[in-house]
Amino acid sequence: MNHSKILTNAAFVAELHDRVELHLQQAILIYQNSSEEQLNKPAEKGGWSIAQCLEHLNSYGSFYLPLFARALKDNRGRPVGQVKRGWLGDYLIKMMDPDRKAVQYKALKKHLPAPKLDAYKTVAKFIEQQEQLIQLLAAAGSADLNGIRIPTSISPIIRLRLGEAFAFLIIHNERHIRQANRNLGQPEKQFIASSGVANLPGNTSELTTIAE
Repeated sequence: MNHSKILTNAAFVAELHDRVELHLQQAILIYQNSSEEQLNKPAEKGGWSIAQCLEHLNSYGSFYLPLFARALKDNRGRPVGQVKRGWLGDYLIKMMDPDRKAVQYKALKKHLPAPKLDAYKTVAKFIEQQEQLIQLLAAAGSADLNGIRIPTSISPIIRLRLGEAFAFLIIHNERHIRQANRNLGQPEKQFIASSGVANLPGNTSELTTIAE
């Protein structure tokens, strides 16, 4: 077994909560106050705009958040002593980790953003989803994060532990928030650097306790 940072259920949820809170604050302070032109401006090398990055994340949130809510509502388990990660969850989480060597992956067709978006509506939806994610994490503190299984957007037969699914969604958010931030102007980048918004220290792939 590969032992990484050992986290209890409560500590694991607290770390994820802190990351989501930073993502939320950045959306409120930066994206919500950016012009529609800036939000829809494509990346210099033809990559996604800020709005497209957020719309991509919104599509994942629209898939996973209802599943999280349903699983937590039906939860009959007890909080686990240590959050575990199986080989598949470990692979998917590390694949999305922005702190590891950058590798580009082609997005699934159903998660591809449109070329032109209502930027403010997209930002508002992202903020709403982060607020919902924080509420779900609060409920996850009393759930069996190892025993509950969640189907993935890849295929309903591919399932992750609830803890893995939370970590995957949030690390995926962080990956594309950093991508979006490369489209910001220098004043916004300096603000993020000075405030620490969406820039937690440590390797984000080590959010779970034990990779089995």
